[in-house]
Amino acid sequence: MAVKPFHPRRRQAMGLMSALALGPAFGRALAQPPQSFPTRPISLWVPWPAGGATDLAMRVLAELAGRHLGQKVIVENRAGAGGTLVMPILQQAAPDGYTIAQMPQPVFRAPLVQKLTWDPIRDTSPILQISGVTFGIVVPAASGLRSLDDLFAYAKQHPGALTVATNGVGTTPHTVMDELFSRRGLTYVHVPYKGTSEQMIAVSSGQVMVGVNSNGFAPFVDSGALRLLVTFGEQRTRRWPQVPTLRELGHGIVATSPYGLAGPRGMPAAVVQALHDAFRLAMHEPAHVAELERYDQSLAYLGTEDYARSMREVYAAEKRTVERLGLARAPS
Repeated sequence: MAVKPFHPRRRQAMGLMSALALGPAFGRALAQPPQSFPTRPISLWVPWPAGGATDLAMRVLAELAGRHLGQKVIVENRAGAGGTLVMPILQQAAPDGYTIAQMPQPVFRAPLVQKLTWDPIRDTSPILQISGVTFGIVVPAASGLRSLDDLFAYAKQHPGALTVATNGVGTTPHTVMDELFSRRGLTYVHVPYKGTSEQMIAVSSGQVMVGVNSNGFAPFVDSGALRLLVTFGEQRTRRWPQVPTLRELGHGIVATSPYGLAGPRGMPAAVVQALHDAFRLAMHEPAHVAELERYDQSLAYLGTEDYARSMREVYAAEKRTVERLGLARAPS
């Protein structure tokens, strides 16, 4: 008996019949084969103004990561609200990997002190941790305030007269200053700014008496426009070894605000891995390392799982801090 050849059209028809038998989901999978990620540009949201230290470093990182991903990573800025405005963006974005954001320390503090619709743990997919920052207190070069004790003495002698600029309400500089002054029963006038550059210009020109911020003060200190009184790290910086830390002065405070990248909740593991791998390679490239060093920063890499654990730990630590300072919002 002659055997009929298996015609390609018959094979295709049988395949489609099998797909229908297995259900509509399998049929959709055949009609829309999976594509490799990414196939279009990625938006990286930075919660600080363009031109600041963090923004510049993230732009270098984004360009390098884009080369590894084969697609552009476009930095978008959403400044204000103490660096927390990226969270509503992540909360509303599709979990497809095309919208990611820098995660600054204030996002772990803000929901504890005010009622918000988002949660930094529930509503994110951690990718990796990148670096931390060097915080410090600066004054104009011509200021008569030459130490942290001088600030306390001035505030005591002139109640309500000391003006202190930070990078926003609820940021790490703001909470650290509140803790330092409240311990001594002292007050100051808080002047929040959206970004570091604007703030440092205001301090160096004498519009405000004191500035507290992160690495963006470096060019102003190095040029002699500002005097750095104290830093917030574990130990003195390599860049300004003559400047003491809060810890060694006996204040028991260490603050470096490590930051990383995250996407919306529910991103597929394969997408998270692709983003992690590209940014991990990019963050270790000489151009990015050199950009961090401009502001006395160094790499503080954590992989996805470790970064997720660190985020949970930071959130718990922030809760203890705001409760200790009496800043916790009343339960609704």
